[in-house]
Amino acid sequence: MSLAPSTLPGLAVIGGGPAGLMAAQVARAAGLDVDLFEAKGSVGRKFLIAGKGGLNLTHAEPRPAFDARYRERAAQVGRWLDVFDADALRAWSKELGVDTYVGSSDRVFPLDRKAAPLLRGWVRRLREDGVRFHVQHRWLGWDADGALRLATPEGERRVQAPACVLALGGGSWPELGSDGAWVPALQAAGIDLAPLQPSNCGFDLAWSDHFAQRHAGAPLKPVIAHWRDEHGQQRSLQGECVATAHGIEGSLVYALSAPLREAIARDGSARLELDLAPGRDLQRLQQDLAKPRAGRSFSEHLRRQTGLSGVKAALLHEVLDASARQDPERVAAAIKRLPLTLLRARPIAEAISSAGGVRLEALDEDLQLRERPGTYCAGEMLDWEAPTGGYLLTACFASGLIAGRGAAAALKGAG
Repeated sequence: MSLAPSTLPGLAVIGGGPAGLMAAQVARAAGLDVDLFEAKGSVGRKFLIAGKGGLNLTHAEPRPAFDARYRERAAQVGRWLDVFDADALRAWSKELGVDTYVGSSDRVFPLDRKAAPLLRGWVRRLREDGVRFHVQHRWLGWDADGALRLATPEGERRVQAPACVLALGGGSWPELGSDGAWVPALQAAGIDLAPLQPSNCGFDLAWSDHFAQRHAGAPLKPVIAHWRDEHGQQRSLQGECVATAHGIEGSLVYALSAPLREAIARDGSARLELDLAPGRDLQRLQQDLAKPRAGRSFSEHLRRQTGLSGVKAALLHEVLDASARQDPERVAAAIKRLPLTLLRARPIAEAISSAGGVRLEALDEDLQLRERPGTYCAGEMLDWEAPTGGYLLTACFASGLIAGRGAAAALKGAG
């Protein structure tokens, strides 16, 4: 069933995540009528889940190092941050009654570490300010007359709006609404898109069945990861990760997901080396492992001389054959540089975020589509990526503000 077409007096915002909500806020503050459409039954679902273990709102890393987290998009995202950076985000949170603090690794959290109070306060403020919310309205694209097509429980609704901000999310977490279902509609409209890919994701390895069954879910900490970046330079980073039934994931791996994913695309696989004993140097390990075993098994000798056991010992069994395990120098070398071959990224539906989307070159400085004036894009549906740690949310907020402000200026100027 198709409902009667309707015309909005002001801005239509499609998507109720941080980018869409921020676009609605700034446009309404500029005096525009704002209608926000959300596919799910409530807004901010991914935001709430992201804050389940403690809402990492932003990061205290100073600029320009902060900007560099956005890799090849550092310059473009940096311009968004010139308008709304981490300090501005913290001030915005405080204005909503939610103070923040700088935690470990300079990550910024609300004092209560919860997402729900911040989201509730924000949505309440937007409603009080006159933003109209329409849930269970899934965007389907445009009709031949340029009207927005929206699937609702009552049937398809067609809405004409003077301007629109699309903040439809990326391709990860489909159950929360970020399912990339908007891609065909934008492709059909001739919008230049980069393919959606998993980001902040785990990777598959060819574990033995024994390892996968015995050690899935086991934490690897602390370890140091060694890899080559896109320029072929050796890089290293200390952190924690987790062995899974399929391969490896966790914060350390997520931080490296972009260069590892690109290496796989380029070479067919990626090499990651782990230092399983960051506190011991190679020479000390060689000396300790060379001590007589006195009839002990490899695993027991390893535990006594190096302190390694459990999943770390099992990893050595995975990469060293029986003869290699008899050689103290080869065992020590593997402990310091355990070679892992990553075969592929885990599916995008499992990823924390996604890369790809609307290419920034398809947008003007206000994030308006060059091929479709009056339509703006914001948030994770744009072609940028960043590691976890507050960088993702910060850019979503900032891009939503840029798009909402741009739409408001254009409509007010036209009026």
